[in-house]
Amino acid sequence: MARTSKTAKAVTVEAADRGDVAGEVAGMETAAAAGSGAEILIPLDRLKKSPRNARKTPHSAADIEACAASIAAKGILQNLVVEPELDADGAVTGFYFVTIGEGRRLAQLLRVKRKEIRKTEPVRCVIDTANDPFEISLDENVTRAAMHPADQFEAFRELGEHRGWGAEEIAARFGVSAHVVRQRLRLGAVSPRLLQVYRDGDLTLDQLMAFAITEDHARQEQVYEGLGYNREPWIIRRDLTRTHVQANDRKAIFVGPDAYTEAGGVIIRDLFTEDRGGFFEDAALLDRLVVEKLERIAAEVRQAEGWKWASVHMDYPHGNGLRRIYPRPVELSEDDEAACAALQAEYNRLSSEHEGTEELPPEEDERFGELEAEIERIDALRHAYDPDDIARGGVFVALSHDGTARIERGIIRPEDEKPEETGKAVRVNGDGEIVEGSEHDKAGMHVSAPDPEDVEEDGKPLSDLLVRDLTAHRTLGLRLALGEQPEIALIAVTHTLAAQTFYRGADACCLDLRPTSAHLGGHADGIEDTAAGKALADRHAGWAVDLPRDVADLWGFIAGLDRASVMALFAHCASLTVNAVKEPWERKPHAHETADRLATALALDMSEHWTPTVRTYLGRVTKAHILAAVREAVSHEAADRIAGMKKQPMAEAAEQLLAATGWLPPLMRTPDPAPAIAEASEQTEAGEACHQAAE
Repeated sequence: MARTSKTAKAVTVEAADRGDVAGEVAGMETAAAAGSGAEILIPLDRLKKSPRNARKTPHSAADIEACAASIAAKGILQNLVVEPELDADGAVTGFYFVTIGEGRRLAQLLRVKRKEIRKTEPVRCVIDTANDPFEISLDENVTRAAMHPADQFEAFRELGEHRGWGAEEIAARFGVSAHVVRQRLRLGAVSPRLLQVYRDGDLTLDQLMAFAITEDHARQEQVYEGLGYNREPWIIRRDLTRTHVQANDRKAIFVGPDAYTEAGGVIIRDLFTEDRGGFFEDAALLDRLVVEKLERIAAEVRQAEGWKWASVHMDYPHGNGLRRIYPRPVELSEDDEAACAALQAEYNRLSSEHEGTEELPPEEDERFGELEAEIERIDALRHAYDPDDIARGGVFVALSHDGTARIERGIIRPEDEKPEETGKAVRVNGDGEIVEGSEHDKAGMHVSAPDPEDVEEDGKPLSDLLVRDLTAHRTLGLRLALGEQPEIALIAVTHTLAAQTFYRGADACCLDLRPTSAHLGGHADGIEDTAAGKALADRHAGWAVDLPRDVADLWGFIAGLDRASVMALFAHCASLTVNAVKEPWERKPHAHETADRLATALALDMSEHWTPTVRTYLGRVTKAHILAAVREAVSHEAADRIAGMKKQPMAEAAEQLLAATGWLPPLMRTPDPAPAIAEASEQTEAGEACHQAAE
């Protein structure tokens, strides 16, 4: 509070800035003559901190900074209250103790340090020798009423709207950061109705800050009216942004904030919490921009590569039922081979020269990058799509989970299949004439004409009954022989699996094995776009490129592989048939027990492929589950620290705590192999005992 006397006559220390001793002494005498209640200008370097000030906690640097900015813009608005310093004999020393206004004194000293003013800058003070310094310094800090925050918010908004001051200018005049000013301006722009509710005490500051995420008063009031008993700030923010898209969403990443704002979109920023880039307000506009950008990419790919068609999708159309073709190995031109060899030689030379070097020079590091990129470009030329496949095939262009365009080439629609692949298979008579059409097998294989020796003299084929009889005996012979030759059995089973996995070849096999592969995308959204999903797709594509184009050549291809390669192909095909998904309506306890044993045998560690995040787990379970996970993976203390949080902040905090722990929910853990080994050992011993007893 100001302590300026209404009746005191201002006394100026006129000689304060003189350099002569006489002037200084005169100034002291003049000041000493001023009685209690007099207003006087005292040089800054004559003011001292009072030892009897009730405030013991030092002023913070931020408070001093704010006060200095205010004084620089508007001067000292409140007089300092001082008392003369006396020596041991009771004589005045010419210095004064600051009873009230120590913060202002420190702010002026800060301005002296910055060379904004001189150390002899006169400061307007009121001398008070009548009151107890301790009591009035306490009174100054106790008997005052702070402005209601809502009034402050609206006042800042007034400065911005009526005086045209920006956040930076207001910040400079009040000694706060521009970010704080923007926050207060945003709070001042909240619906006047909600500001009054806040004044009345029916809204907390945190709740008001949640409403400030948007400047739409109607929407703010609508959400306020719809709030139930739970008025948590995160619920208010969620309801206000329900129709918006977060800036870290794949659509927003793909389009980018610049393109979105150029198209007229508005990005809403939450100035009070971490909003990860804000919210894109117009979801419909964002969707349109996504489709338009995907269409441009699709047109560029189609034009550059010559595909017959290109189809754009927001989400990749899994389970589309269309056949997929892959690029085939091709020979590089002599020029490309020579260029690749030269690049590889230079790469090897540089690697040898810098072997053991911890950090490469910038120019060498850049050259390594150029060499790697060029080698990869030429290596990519070793595989290419057949021109005929490009002429009848197409491309899917979709939005990936990470905000990039996903381009899948080599998709064949039914109407673009070759006649021999989609037409009718034929049966022929002894003269080679077509006598009957039937559905062609899915492998695109023809039914050959009967051997002349199988045709009776009158031109009629063998009876169906006899054909079945003879082939049944042959099947029996094949079963007996195949069971005695495991190596050929491995090839046969691998051929059957591969034919149905990579070709439309269900009828190209003589083993009645029907592998099925459950589509996991219907159970876990975006699972194909994870690192594990991409690794599996890459492995599948690698085999697809290597396998022969015609399923009729598949047996010879597999038979010509070494054992390790056969086993690798066999394992890949078998892996696609694994299904350990638990459906609520299924009752397959033994199948899931087998899945556990398979995981144990494979030493599966799901922490290499999956991490508990708010999206994948923590945001989808109860608070009790979150705390149990943190307690198990981190510590009881860590769980106790977040126990008082609301659901969303708790999940976000838990995500950080669990990030490097490798923690997994029980459903994803691989059982301990020890019990399985013990059980297997017991079964082996029991089997040996039975065998010995039989002997």
